[in-house]
Amino acid sequence: MLSFKPNRRSALNWSALIATFFIVHPVWSQTAWPNRPVKIIVPFAPGGTTDILARAMAPELQKAFGQPFVVENRAGAGGNIGADAVAKSAPDGYTLLMGTVGTHGINKALYSRMAFDPQKDFAPITLVAGVPNVMVVNAEKAKAAGISNVADFIRVAKANPGKFNMASSGNGTSIHMAGELFKTMSGTYMIHFPYGGSGPALMSLAGGDMDVMFDNLPSSMQLIKSGKLKALAVTSAQRSAALPDVPTVEEAGGPAFKGFEASSWFGLLAPAGTPPEIVNRIQQEAAKSLGTPAIKEKLLAQGAIPGGNTPEQFAAFINAEHKKWAQVVKTSGAKVD
Repeated sequence: MLSFKPNRRSALNWSALIATFFIVHPVWSQTAWPNRPVKIIVPFAPGGTTDILARAMAPELQKAFGQPFVVENRAGAGGNIGADAVAKSAPDGYTLLMGTVGTHGINKALYSRMAFDPQKDFAPITLVAGVPNVMVVNAEKAKAAGISNVADFIRVAKANPGKFNMASSGNGTSIHMAGELFKTMSGTYMIHFPYGGSGPALMSLAGGDMDVMFDNLPSSMQLIKSGKLKALAVTSAQRSAALPDVPTVEEAGGPAFKGFEASSWFGLLAPAGTPPEIVNRIQQEAAKSLGTPAIKEKLLAQGAIPGGNTPEQFAAFINAEHKKWAQVVKTSGAKVD
Protein backbone atom coordinates (compact mmCIF):
# COMPACT_ATOMS: atom_id res chain seq x y z
CA MET A 1 0.00 0.00 0.00
CA LEU A 2 1.28 3.41 -0.94
CA SER A 3 1.49 5.94 1.88
CA PHE A 4 2.16 9.66 1.85
CA LYS A 5 4.25 11.17 4.61
CA PRO A 6 4.28 14.94 4.23
CA ASN A 7 7.57 16.62 4.94
CA ARG A 8 7.99 20.19 6.19
CA ARG A 9 8.37 21.59 2.67
CA SER A 10 5.20 19.91 1.34
CA ALA A 11 3.25 21.05 4.40
CA LEU A 12 4.33 24.64 3.79
CA ASN A 13 3.38 24.32 0.11
CA TRP A 14 -0.10 23.07 1.04
CA SER A 15 -0.52 25.93 3.54
CA ALA A 16 0.45 28.46 0.88
CA LEU A 17 -1.96 26.87 -1.60
CA ILE A 18 -4.86 26.99 0.86
CA ALA A 19 -4.12 30.61 1.80
CA THR A 20 -3.96 31.57 -1.89
CA PHE A 21 -7.30 29.87 -2.51
CA PHE A 22 -9.05 31.95 0.13
CA ILE A 23 -7.45 35.16 -1.10
CA VAL A 24 -8.59 34.48 -4.65
CA HIS A 25 -12.00 33.18 -3.50
CA PRO A 26 -12.85 35.29 -0.41
CA VAL A 27 -16.56 34.46 -0.65
CA TRP A 28 -15.80 30.89 0.41
CA SER A 29 -13.98 32.06 3.53
CA GLN A 30 -16.95 34.20 4.57
CA THR A 31 -19.79 31.68 4.19
CA ALA A 32 -19.82 31.03 7.94
CA TRP A 33 -20.57 34.67 8.80
CA PRO A 34 -22.02 35.26 11.29
CA ASN A 35 -21.09 32.38 13.58
CA ARG A 36 -20.96 34.50 16.75
CA PRO A 37 -22.62 37.69 18.11
CA VAL A 38 -22.32 40.93 16.13
CA LYS A 39 -21.77 44.22 17.96
CA ILE A 40 -23.45 47.50 16.95
CA ILE A 41 -21.62 50.45 18.49
CA VAL A 42 -23.78 53.49 19.31
CA PRO A 43 -21.40 56.45 19.75
CA PHE A 44 -23.75 58.23 22.17
CA ALA A 45 -25.38 57.57 25.54
CA PRO A 46 -28.58 55.49 25.84
CA GLY A 47 -31.92 57.20 25.29
CA GLY A 48 -31.15 59.24 22.18
CA THR A 49 -32.34 58.66 18.62
CA THR A 50 -29.12 56.87 17.60
CA ASP A 51 -29.68 54.41 20.45
CA ILE A 52 -33.42 54.06 19.71
CA LEU A 53 -32.77 53.19 16.05
CA ALA A 54 -29.94 50.76 16.83
CA ARG A 55 -32.17 48.93 19.31
CA ALA A 56 -34.99 48.83 16.77
CA MET A 57 -32.71 47.28 14.14
CA ALA A 58 -30.80 44.82 16.34
CA PRO A 59 -33.65 42.30 16.87
CA GLU A 60 -34.57 42.46 13.18
CA LEU A 61 -31.01 41.60 12.12
CA GLN A 62 -30.84 38.93 14.82
CA LYS A 63 -33.95 37.27 13.35
CA ALA A 64 -32.50 37.46 9.86
CA PHE A 65 -29.05 36.05 10.67
CA GLY A 66 -29.70 33.78 13.66
CA GLN A 67 -27.04 35.41 15.85
CA PRO A 68 -27.36 38.09 18.57
CA PHE A 69 -26.82 41.70 17.43
CA VAL A 70 -25.72 43.45 20.62
CA VAL A 71 -25.94 47.24 21.05
CA GLU A 72 -23.04 48.83 22.93
CA ASN A 73 -22.95 52.53 23.87
CA ARG A 74 -19.58 54.32 23.66
CA ALA A 75 -20.25 58.01 24.09
CA GLY A 76 -17.92 60.99 23.90
CA ALA A 77 -16.37 63.65 21.66
CA GLY A 78 -19.49 64.18 19.55
CA GLY A 79 -19.58 60.52 18.58
CA ASN A 80 -15.89 60.34 17.65
CA ILE A 81 -14.88 57.90 20.39
CA GLY A 82 -17.34 55.20 19.35
CA ALA A 83 -16.77 55.80 15.65
CA ASP A 84 -12.99 55.58 16.08
CA ALA A 85 -13.37 52.25 17.91
CA VAL A 86 -15.24 50.82 14.94
CA ALA A 87 -12.82 52.31 12.39
CA LYS A 88 -9.99 50.47 14.15
CA SER A 89 -11.89 47.17 14.53
CA ALA A 90 -11.22 44.08 12.44
CA PRO A 91 -13.07 44.31 9.08
CA ASP A 92 -14.80 40.98 9.61
CA GLY A 93 -18.45 42.00 9.95
CA TYR A 94 -18.59 41.53 13.72
CA THR A 95 -18.35 45.23 14.68
CA LEU A 96 -20.73 47.75 13.12
CA LEU A 97 -21.46 51.42 13.77
CA MET A 98 -24.75 53.27 13.94
CA GLY A 99 -23.28 56.39 12.39
CA THR A 100 -24.91 59.80 12.24
CA VAL A 101 -24.81 63.07 10.36
CA GLY A 102 -22.47 64.20 13.15
CA THR A 103 -19.91 61.40 12.91
CA HIS A 104 -19.97 61.23 9.11
CA GLY A 105 -21.20 64.60 7.86
CA ILE A 106 -20.16 67.29 10.34
CA ASN A 107 -17.22 66.30 12.54
CA LYS A 108 -14.56 66.24 9.83
CA ALA A 109 -15.16 69.96 9.24
CA LEU A 110 -15.70 70.83 12.91
CA TYR A 111 -12.81 69.09 14.68
CA SER A 112 -9.27 70.30 14.00
CA ARG A 113 -7.90 66.82 14.78
CA MET A 114 -9.58 63.50 14.00
CA ALA A 115 -8.22 60.02 14.80
CA PHE A 116 -10.06 58.56 11.81
CA ASP A 117 -11.35 59.60 8.40
CA PRO A 118 -15.16 59.29 8.22
CA GLN A 119 -15.08 58.64 4.48
CA LYS A 120 -11.96 56.51 4.01
CA ASP A 121 -12.09 54.36 7.15
CA PHE A 122 -15.63 52.99 6.76
CA ALA A 123 -17.68 50.82 4.43
CA PRO A 124 -21.19 52.36 4.26
CA ILE A 125 -23.96 49.75 4.51
CA THR A 126 -27.30 51.57 4.44
CA LEU A 127 -29.15 54.65 5.62
CA VAL A 128 -31.48 53.52 8.42
CA ALA A 129 -33.56 56.69 8.86
CA GLY A 130 -33.71 60.43 8.38
CA VAL A 131 -35.34 62.63 11.03
CA PRO A 132 -36.05 66.32 11.52
CA ASN A 133 -34.74 68.06 14.61
CA VAL A 134 -37.18 69.89 16.84
CA MET A 135 -36.63 73.07 18.82
CA VAL A 136 -37.85 72.21 22.32
CA VAL A 137 -37.93 74.27 25.51
CA ASN A 138 -38.70 73.43 29.12
CA ALA A 139 -42.49 73.88 29.24
CA GLU A 140 -42.69 75.41 32.73
CA LYS A 141 -39.82 77.85 32.19
CA ALA A 142 -41.23 78.85 28.78
CA LYS A 143 -44.66 79.58 30.30
CA ALA A 144 -43.10 81.64 33.09
CA ALA A 145 -41.07 83.66 30.54
CA GLY A 146 -44.06 84.18 28.21
CA ILE A 147 -42.59 82.06 25.42
CA SER A 148 -45.16 80.32 23.22
CA ASN A 149 -43.46 80.48 19.81
CA VAL A 150 -40.13 81.13 18.06
CA ALA A 151 -40.69 84.90 17.90
CA ASP A 152 -41.24 85.01 21.67
CA PHE A 153 -38.11 82.96 22.24
CA ILE A 154 -35.95 85.29 20.12
CA ARG A 155 -37.38 88.35 21.88
CA VAL A 156 -36.66 86.99 25.36
CA ALA A 157 -33.23 85.61 24.36
CA LYS A 158 -32.14 88.97 22.91
CA ALA A 159 -33.30 90.72 26.07
CA ASN A 160 -31.20 88.28 28.13
CA PRO A 161 -27.98 87.63 26.16
CA GLY A 162 -25.94 84.75 27.54
CA LYS A 163 -28.59 83.74 30.07
CA PHE A 164 -30.12 80.94 27.98
CA ASN A 165 -28.48 77.52 28.22
CA MET A 166 -28.58 75.40 25.06
CA ALA A 167 -28.17 71.65 25.52
CA SER A 168 -26.93 69.24 22.86
CA SER A 169 -26.00 65.57 22.55
CA GLY A 170 -22.37 66.55 21.97
CA ASN A 171 -20.05 68.81 19.99
CA GLY A 172 -20.52 68.41 16.26
CA THR A 173 -23.87 66.66 16.36
CA SER A 174 -26.70 67.92 14.18
CA ILE A 175 -28.36 68.98 17.45
CA HIS A 176 -25.41 71.24 18.22
CA MET A 177 -25.10 72.57 14.68
CA ALA A 178 -28.85 73.26 14.36
CA GLY A 179 -28.53 75.42 17.47
CA GLU A 180 -25.44 77.20 16.12
CA LEU A 181 -27.25 77.88 12.84
CA PHE A 182 -30.26 79.23 14.76
CA LYS A 183 -28.02 81.51 16.83
CA THR A 184 -26.34 82.85 13.68
CA MET A 185 -29.58 83.52 11.80
CA SER A 186 -31.50 84.93 14.79
CA GLY A 187 -28.70 87.05 16.21
CA THR A 188 -29.09 85.51 19.66
CA TYR A 189 -26.39 84.39 22.09
CA MET A 190 -26.83 81.20 24.12
CA ILE A 191 -24.29 79.15 26.07
CA HIS A 192 -23.78 75.67 24.63
CA PHE A 193 -23.63 72.68 26.99
CA PRO A 194 -22.62 69.45 25.20
CA TYR A 195 -23.69 66.16 26.80
CA GLY A 196 -22.73 62.57 25.95
CA GLY A 197 -26.03 61.95 24.17
CA SER A 198 -29.62 63.14 23.81
CA GLY A 199 -30.81 61.10 26.81
CA PRO A 200 -28.88 62.97 29.52
CA ALA A 201 -29.31 66.31 27.73
CA LEU A 202 -33.08 65.87 27.62
CA MET A 203 -33.20 64.97 31.32
CA SER A 204 -31.42 68.24 32.13
CA LEU A 205 -33.80 70.16 29.88
CA ALA A 206 -36.90 68.52 31.36
CA GLY A 207 -35.50 69.07 34.86
CA GLY A 208 -35.03 72.81 34.27
CA ASP A 209 -31.23 72.98 34.21
CA MET A 210 -31.26 73.77 30.48
CA ASP A 211 -33.52 76.13 28.52
CA VAL A 212 -33.54 74.94 24.92
CA MET A 213 -32.43 72.08 22.70
CA PHE A 214 -32.64 71.32 18.97
CA ASP A 215 -33.12 67.59 19.50
CA ASN A 216 -33.80 64.75 17.08
CA LEU A 217 -37.58 64.37 17.03
CA PRO A 218 -37.82 60.66 18.00
CA SER A 219 -35.97 61.07 21.29
CA SER A 220 -38.02 64.16 22.28
CA MET A 221 -41.42 62.83 21.24
CA GLN A 222 -42.51 61.29 24.56
CA LEU A 223 -41.47 64.35 26.57
CA ILE A 224 -43.38 66.58 24.14
CA LYS A 225 -46.47 64.38 24.45
CA SER A 226 -46.21 64.35 28.23
CA GLY A 227 -46.12 68.16 28.33
CA LYS A 228 -42.70 68.44 29.97
CA LEU A 229 -41.23 69.95 26.81
CA LYS A 230 -42.82 72.42 24.44
CA ALA A 231 -42.06 72.10 20.72
CA LEU A 232 -41.62 75.51 19.09
CA ALA A 233 -40.56 74.44 15.58
CA VAL A 234 -39.06 71.64 13.51
CA THR A 235 -35.78 72.28 11.73
CA SER A 236 -36.66 70.51 8.47
CA ALA A 237 -37.75 72.19 5.25
CA GLN A 238 -41.28 70.76 5.63
CA ARG A 239 -43.44 70.07 8.67
CA SER A 240 -43.26 66.63 10.22
CA ALA A 241 -46.23 64.27 9.85
CA ALA A 242 -45.61 63.25 13.47
CA LEU A 243 -46.16 66.87 14.66
CA PRO A 244 -48.29 68.45 11.93
CA ASP A 245 -49.29 71.49 14.04
CA VAL A 246 -45.69 72.50 14.77
CA PRO A 247 -44.29 74.95 12.17
CA THR A 248 -40.85 74.82 10.60
CA VAL A 249 -38.21 77.27 11.85
CA GLU A 250 -38.48 79.08 8.51
CA GLU A 251 -42.26 79.42 8.86
CA ALA A 252 -42.08 80.53 12.48
CA GLY A 253 -39.07 82.82 12.18
CA GLY A 254 -39.92 84.64 8.99
CA PRO A 255 -37.56 86.03 6.29
CA ALA A 256 -34.48 85.94 8.54
CA PHE A 257 -34.68 82.13 8.49
CA LYS A 258 -35.16 81.60 4.77
CA GLY A 259 -33.59 78.28 3.77
CA PHE A 260 -33.12 77.08 7.35
CA GLU A 261 -32.73 73.30 7.40
CA ALA A 262 -30.80 71.09 9.81
CA SER A 263 -32.14 67.56 9.74
CA SER A 264 -30.44 64.42 11.02
CA TRP A 265 -29.80 60.97 9.63
CA PHE A 266 -28.56 57.63 10.95
CA GLY A 267 -27.02 54.67 9.16
CA LEU A 268 -25.11 51.42 9.53
CA LEU A 269 -21.42 51.32 8.64
CA ALA A 270 -18.63 48.75 8.93
CA PRO A 271 -14.84 49.18 9.07
CA ALA A 272 -13.23 49.76 5.66
CA GLY A 273 -12.14 46.48 4.12
CA THR A 274 -15.16 44.50 5.33
CA PRO A 275 -15.94 41.95 2.57
CA PRO A 276 -18.60 43.25 0.14
CA GLU A 277 -20.49 39.97 0.55
CA ILE A 278 -21.09 40.74 4.23
CA VAL A 279 -21.89 44.42 3.62
CA ASN A 280 -24.45 43.51 0.95
CA ARG A 281 -26.07 40.82 3.09
CA ILE A 282 -26.55 43.25 5.99
CA GLN A 283 -27.91 45.93 3.65
CA GLN A 284 -30.41 43.56 2.08
CA GLU A 285 -31.77 42.34 5.41
CA ALA A 286 -31.83 45.84 6.91
CA ALA A 287 -33.71 47.21 3.88
CA LYS A 288 -36.15 44.31 4.08
CA SER A 289 -36.84 45.04 7.77
CA LEU A 290 -37.20 48.79 7.18
CA GLY A 291 -39.80 48.03 4.53
CA THR A 292 -42.05 45.96 6.80
CA PRO A 293 -45.27 47.68 7.98
CA ALA A 294 -44.43 47.16 11.67
CA ILE A 295 -41.01 48.87 11.55
CA LYS A 296 -42.19 51.50 9.07
CA GLU A 297 -45.14 52.53 11.25
CA LYS A 298 -43.00 52.50 14.39
CA LEU A 299 -40.44 54.87 12.86
CA LEU A 300 -42.98 57.15 11.19
CA ALA A 301 -44.86 57.54 14.48
CA GLN A 302 -41.63 58.84 16.01
CA GLY A 303 -41.07 61.27 13.15
CA ALA A 304 -38.38 59.17 11.44
CA ILE A 305 -38.42 58.35 7.72
CA PRO A 306 -37.14 54.80 7.01
CA GLY A 307 -34.16 54.37 4.68
CA GLY A 308 -32.70 51.21 3.15
CA ASN A 309 -30.57 52.47 0.26
CA THR A 310 -27.64 50.54 -1.25
CA PRO A 311 -24.04 50.84 0.01
CA GLU A 312 -23.12 52.81 -3.13
CA GLN A 313 -26.05 55.21 -2.68
CA PHE A 314 -25.26 55.64 1.01
CA ALA A 315 -21.59 56.41 0.22
CA ALA A 316 -22.63 59.10 -2.29
CA PHE A 317 -25.09 60.52 0.25
CA ILE A 318 -22.35 60.75 2.92
CA ASN A 319 -20.03 62.59 0.52
CA ALA A 320 -22.78 65.10 -0.31
CA GLU A 321 -23.61 65.61 3.38
CA HIS A 322 -19.98 66.29 4.23
CA LYS A 323 -19.84 69.06 1.61
CA LYS A 324 -23.12 70.56 2.84
CA TRP A 325 -22.18 70.61 6.52
CA ALA A 326 -18.64 71.86 5.89
CA GLN A 327 -20.27 75.01 4.53
CA VAL A 328 -22.61 75.28 7.55
CA VAL A 329 -19.66 74.90 9.95
CA LYS A 330 -17.74 77.57 8.05
CA THR A 331 -20.72 79.96 8.10
CA SER A 332 -21.40 79.44 11.81
CA GLY A 333 -17.75 79.79 12.78
CA ALA A 334 -18.06 76.76 15.11
CA LYS A 335 -14.83 74.88 15.90
CA VAL A 336 -13.76 72.17 18.32
CA ASP A 337 -10.11 71.53 19.19
